[in-house]
Amino acid sequence: MGTWQLLLVGLVMLLGLLGVVTPGVPGPPIVWAGVLWWSMTDRSALAWAVLAGATGVLLLEQAVSWLLPPRRLRGAGITRRAFLVAGVAGIAGFFVLPVLGAVPGFVGGLYGVERQRLGGHGAAWASTRNVMRALGTSVLVELFACLLVVGGWIGAVVWG
Repeated sequence: MGTWQLLLVGLVMLLGLLGVVTPGVPGPPIVWAGVLWWSMTDRSALAWAVLAGATGVLLLEQAVSWLLPPRRLRGAGITRRAFLVAGVAGIAGFFVLPVLGAVPGFVGGLYGVERQRLGGHGAAWASTRNVMRALGTSVLVELFACLLVVGGWIGAVVWG
């Protein structure tokens, strides 16, 4: 697989990661499609193993998501901008502190936007807690699963 095609696959996966935090965009299927594209082009045992692992992780994520309460973006009092910034911060946190950084990145990004919007620590922290209770868990599960898939793909490309 050429460098340009790998970059395009990576962009598809980045679009899927951003889709996780953008309401109405199906992030996990887009990430999975990127892995499928790569594995169909690469056709190595490692590529098929990554595809099988990605399928298992994303199916498990779907099962867990069905058990969690549904997302209520408007009822939680969060703006789309705050949700998007929190998601991007979670993605950045994943790469700054591999795997574990996604959760503090998401929460920190959300808190930062809420502090700017509300003006003080107490109100921002209360709003962040409210949002995390209402919808953060399901988003974090979905984002974490997609980040694991993307991380597995990057590991396979770099070390494979």
